Amino acid sequence: MDTNVGDLVSRKPPCDGIGSPPNGAATAIQSSATPHAAVGSPDATLGRHLSRRLVQIGVTDVFSVPGDFNLTLLDHLIAEPGLNLVGCCNELNAGYAADGYARARGVGACVVTFTVGGLSVLNAIAGAYSENLPVVCIVGGPNSNDYGTNRVLHHTIGLPDFSQELRCFQTVTCFQAVVNNLEDAHELIDTAISTALKESKPVYISISCNLPAIPHPTFSCEPVPFALSPKLTNQTGLEAAVEAAAKFLNKAVKPVMVGGPKLRVAKASEAFLGLANACGYAVAVMPSAKGLVPEHHAHFIGTYWGAVSTAFCAEIVESADAYLFAGSIFNDYSSVGYSLLLKKEKAIILEPDRVVIGNGPAFGCVLMKDFLKALSKRLKQNTTAYENYQRIFVPDGQPLKCEPKEPLRVNVLFKHIQDMLSSESAMIAETGDSWFNCQKLKLPRGCGYEFQMQYGSIGWSVGATLGYAQAVPEKRVIACIGDGSFQVTAQDVSTMLRCGQNSVIFLINNGGYTIEVEIHDGPYNVIKNWNYTGLVEAIHNGEGKCWTAKVHYEEELIEAIQTATGPKKDCLCFIEVIVHKDDTSKELLEWGSRVSAANGRPPNP
Repeated sequence: MDTNVGDLVSRKPPCDGIGSPPNGAATAIQSSATPHAAVGSPDATLGRHLSRRLVQIGVTDVFSVPGDFNLTLLDHLIAEPGLNLVGCCNELNAGYAADGYARARGVGACVVTFTVGGLSVLNAIAGAYSENLPVVCIVGGPNSNDYGTNRVLHHTIGLPDFSQELRCFQTVTCFQAVVNNLEDAHELIDTAISTALKESKPVYISISCNLPAIPHPTFSCEPVPFALSPKLTNQTGLEAAVEAAAKFLNKAVKPVMVGGPKLRVAKASEAFLGLANACGYAVAVMPSAKGLVPEHHAHFIGTYWGAVSTAFCAEIVESADAYLFAGSIFNDYSSVGYSLLLKKEKAIILEPDRVVIGNGPAFGCVLMKDFLKALSKRLKQNTTAYENYQRIFVPDGQPLKCEPKEPLRVNVLFKHIQDMLSSESAMIAETGDSWFNCQKLKLPRGCGYEFQMQYGSIGWSVGATLGYAQAVPEKRVIACIGDGSFQVTAQDVSTMLRCGQNSVIFLINNGGYTIEVEIHDGPYNVIKNWNYTGLVEAIHNGEGKCWTAKVHYEEELIEAIQTATGPKKDCLCFIEVIVHKDDTSKELLEWGSRVSAANGRPPNP
């Protein structure tokens, strides 16, 4: 049966409480209430069609930077009642914002200008590609009359070849549409958007600057909700895969389950949880899947990250005689420099549409969620691994309380951040030591959590915080950002203020790129110190609601958090936390040394 894709109206959908987009956020479209554009109507334009399509798939905010090639298109986006155009300070942050928005809503969109804008947003789109996020990247392109000529245009590298930008996007998007005539514009736009939703990857749409306002018969009616042909499981393959997996797991003494980041793209979080409930196995997550599996689950044992796992988790996972990894990604970072103590012959690896059992066999065309649902009916209850976890588990100790006027320690900071988390909050962790400190936070039911582990682009969190907060205004976003990362993308604190957001940003000022220091130190890891609170106050400039604080001691931190969650709860709150340059988590110290060793391997003979 086809899945209809259409209008989600302009309301913000609720979060489903396990850190993944609401079910159907990008796949359920209702009929639109907007009047149809009659044949020959001046409203039957490309610009209006694109605007309506974005609203239909659940996008109500589009992140943009104006440029002369996209201005007419922006006029049409503004004219659409269901869309809010969010102007960003630069294209990179617009892309990061669309990334954060897609994590909360299921799909995001950004609009930039030709080449200078496109190549600037490219890095953010590459990050969205690596994280399997459907982002519609729209570029205002050259006048249609200039294609096929020998003309040299501005915003290019000075050659009469307009394909440079397209070629750059081909490797980081799953579909590219260059719309330079109206005859096939309808088809190209619809194909691009539907492909983004089906593949859960970014797409690129370039639209000639002279086309958005021109009426055309193909746009004469309100866009008809189109249907996405769903991916279907091969039933024979499913039965064989479940039979083999059940035999493999039912003979194990202490099997475990580990959730990975591809649970999101497979839309399999609920099915994974259902299997956990049915079989009683100990349940862990990989670091980049934190938030995709509820941590209040009765058999949840923490984050499996090899040598830097949360306490007692690695011992249970690596001592298991069978492990089911659902949606896992094993790269040098997630494997801690390829040091995981796992054996392939003990593993069942689930991809979104593939099952591999041990060293074989493998089963293709089997959707993860279908496999997990079917397997839950075939597994015997086995709580051995979780019982072993309970036997060795020792509750977390609390960091030593700081003495009055004692310099603030990072572990004390995160103890207080833990107390801020609730079902009405979401956590954004920037690349760096925040990865490791935030992994140790215990997420309450319904608390969102996001970070960018696969791509790991420093500065991502500023734009992502903007986008996530815009997508889910009912949640208060708490972002932990290092000083080095903040210097890359600081400008769009301005956009947060323009949008009236009330996020809490903890700026961790330790004087440099601490994560790089622990991998390989050098003078290049030391940065110029800024007056960060002064910078944010200058950006604020008396417009919007903003409150800043600079804290050196625990008592100042407590007072700042009380203010941010009390009288200033409706403000954007920026808290600069001064810590020692060598104050890092023990996990970063371990992880950094192992990644350094992996990076420093000599060439094979």
